[in-house]
Amino acid sequence: MGISFFKYQGTGNDFIMIDDRSASFPREDNALVASLCERRSGIGADGLILLEKDASLDFRMTYFNADGYPGSMCGNGARCIVAFARDLGIVGETCSFNAVDGVHVASIIGEDIRVRMQDVTGIKEKPQTVFLNTGSPHHVQMTTGLSEYDVKKEGAKIRYGLYGESGANINFVEPQEDGSFFVRTYERGVEDETHSCGTGVTAVAIAMNYIGKTDAMEVAVNTPGGRLKVSFRKEGNDYHEIFLSGPAMYVFKGEWGC
Repeated sequence: MGISFFKYQGTGNDFIMIDDRSASFPREDNALVASLCERRSGIGADGLILLEKDASLDFRMTYFNADGYPGSMCGNGARCIVAFARDLGIVGETCSFNAVDGVHVASIIGEDIRVRMQDVTGIKEKPQTVFLNTGSPHHVQMTTGLSEYDVKKEGAKIRYGLYGESGANINFVEPQEDGSFFVRTYERGVEDETHSCGTGVTAVAIAMNYIGKTDAMEVAVNTPGGRLKVSFRKEGNDYHEIFLSGPAMYVFKGEWGC
């Protein structure tokens, strides 16, 4: 029998979504997950997400990177799985779900999915860079000429050279005239630039506020795949009530291996 799947994308960050409430997907088969995500011989995606039953919440989200291995929190994936759960009839306009970093709540407002992220503490600042964890570890670095920047080459250098094998996601940021920020992200596990990264956008918004590049409590962040918004409340050097908002869309469905 084949594997039924659905494809969703959030600002160009694309995911294979599988309804695994039956717990039948072979999650230990890393090679299978990687082959499904492969863009030339597979379905093609930045990652694969299982929607699973949860004992006390609406569902559980289990995320795999494109390399086939379990990943840390994925913000755009979270927005997409909320849209998927709605389309399956599991949730209405609001929901709560479990992920690798804990419980999240979300709401659906028109075409936008708004997901609450975990609180952020322990931010580390260095000249022109900030390191913080928004469910995944993120290096945020200011730059100029970002449209022409070689994100894959320079991101890989920092990802391995500074953070070692476990790595971090690398975000290059450039302020925009309208007060928003433009970001391009090199994602570990994908080992390439992605069109958008939800935890990266969240990290950028918080980092820019932390170092005084904006005093806004809601920050617009532009990615190659589209525009997202991050809102938060700041207490001292810590950030609470963090919400990531933006569109998440169904693309297509199919059967793998039929």
